[in-house]
Amino acid sequence: MKFSFIDNSQPSRRRVLRDTFVLAFAASPLASLAKAAEQTGPADEAAEEVTFAAGPRPLVQYPQKRPLTLVTTRPPHLETLFPVFNEGPITPNDAFFVRYHLANFPTSIDPDTFRLTIKGSVNTPLSLSLAELKALAEPVEVVAVNQCSGNSRGFSMPRVFGAQLGNGSMGNARWVGVPLKAVLEKAGVKADAQQVTFRGLDKPVLPSTPEFIKALDISHAMDGEPMIAWSMNGTDLPFLNGYPIRLVVPGYFGTYWVKHLSEIEVVDRTYDGFFMAKVYAYPTTIASASPPALRRRKPSRFPNCRCAALSPASNMAMCCR
Repeated sequence: MKFSFIDNSQPSRRRVLRDTFVLAFAASPLASLAKAAEQTGPADEAAEEVTFAAGPRPLVQYPQKRPLTLVTTRPPHLETLFPVFNEGPITPNDAFFVRYHLANFPTSIDPDTFRLTIKGSVNTPLSLSLAELKALAEPVEVVAVNQCSGNSRGFSMPRVFGAQLGNGSMGNARWVGVPLKAVLEKAGVKADAQQVTFRGLDKPVLPSTPEFIKALDISHAMDGEPMIAWSMNGTDLPFLNGYPIRLVVPGYFGTYWVKHLSEIEVVDRTYDGFFMAKVYAYPTTIASASPPALRRRKPSRFPNCRCAALSPASNMAMCCR
């Protein structure tokens, strides 16, 4: 059965809400899928205070989500309202922020035909169904913060290039899945492996746009901490948060938490794709170094124990490690 955003009334394992994104993009802009939220309630009033150069940011409601702050519509980028974090240490699924890099993302996914491919420098390439993945090892559970590396960017002075974010591109959830290590061991990693790359179902709109691919060192991929998750706070992943599976990398920025995970490749080199070597990287040499070959950049991975103090009333802070 193919799941689309049609009905979110009684979600179950065989009937998961995958709603109005089934509408053709060509016939209607993505923005039409989000309805403006009614400006009622203290959380809404707090959200109106987040105003950057482009003016006040509206509240919108997407399928499976409560009203969230709109950053962009294509691809969807929605921020959690800050008062939500005062409700408890776990961010509710319907309030969890949404971030995509590529606008051509899936609008429906059939869990019966979905496959996770494992290839590259492995002894046995795999094509796993969801059932096979879930049966591969004993499920594990971890509570971990997912935080966009650009969180709070909009408050930087002088202004910093990139999406102008408030403080809502973060969330803490309880994730259940299997260790990435178990999947790689099933495939059999060859001795020449250096890194593991991850690709989701979202694709570029234009041929000139780089694909969104992230990479982890093989030592990290095999240490038992990264996981492939299918459950978030006790239910299937919301569609906009990566259904049916996503990579969870505790302690790493959200850019590594690849959504709609569909392909894992073990490589015998350091992967230098656009989203590893060009962006989400910081300089380790002077930018004006000559020749250009001397200019070095290092992937941005750790939030460096970045925390957000929520409020005196909640007596809580959200930290990535």
